[in-house]
Amino acid sequence: MTSAKEMADDLITAERTRTAIAPFSDTYPDLDIQTAFQAQWLFVEHHMDRGENLMGAKLGLTSRAKQEAMGVHEPSYGWVTSGMIAPHGERLPLDELIHPRAEPEIAFLIGERLEAPATVVSVLAATRAVFAAIDVLDSRYADFRFRLTDVIADNASAGRVVLGPQARQPSELEDLRLVGCVLRRQGEVVATAAGGAAMGHPAAAVAWLVNSLAEQGKQLVADSLVLSGGLTAPVRLQPGEVVSAEFDGLGSVEIFG
Repeated sequence: MTSAKEMADDLITAERTRTAIAPFSDTYPDLDIQTAFQAQWLFVEHHMDRGENLMGAKLGLTSRAKQEAMGVHEPSYGWVTSGMIAPHGERLPLDELIHPRAEPEIAFLIGERLEAPATVVSVLAATRAVFAAIDVLDSRYADFRFRLTDVIADNASAGRVVLGPQARQPSELEDLRLVGCVLRRQGEVVATAAGGAAMGHPAAAVAWLVNSLAEQGKQLVADSLVLSGGLTAPVRLQPGEVVSAEFDGLGSVEIFG
């Protein structure tokens, strides 16, 4: 059985050289979740050792369709560092990534430290602002046939995050579950969804994260950024193309490839 450090080293090399690797579960089908989380944190620590700051977390597998496709019954999570935040309105250097894909999400800025057991109500009360966001996934694996342990070790495929320029308080929006989203590539609609695609309510996804972290003795600190999970299937980012997501009440966010 491979070690967490060996896994993290392989992922770090894959990211640095932009060369995809085979999923660990291909060779180690009995890889356990605890080892995968250890590898994830070593991967994130590598980013912080390079001078990046921990900004928050991101959720994955928050939709029922994605969970069924992966054969799991709950979401996963990874971490977001400052080096993953890409400025809005500027071209995203795709050559820094392996096979980037974009999915629209609702991002939360948690203004107060959240304690478990968290609920939708407590998450909304602690939220300073919500934003339109695009999560740029960049799996370090050669294809998309991987298991939950692979996803966890790979930091939930975290690549880049682009936040929209408009910040709103949850109370300014009628219901985050009903916030509509239109995803476009080159101006053409490729998918539509609503906030409820993330575990029925995007704040429920954040609450799940808080409670899951508490089980591991961890927590979100004040001013954490949390991506609440993809609302549509991801689309491949191609050089020269524009992918945009327009949200009711939250404005638009674009990526220029």
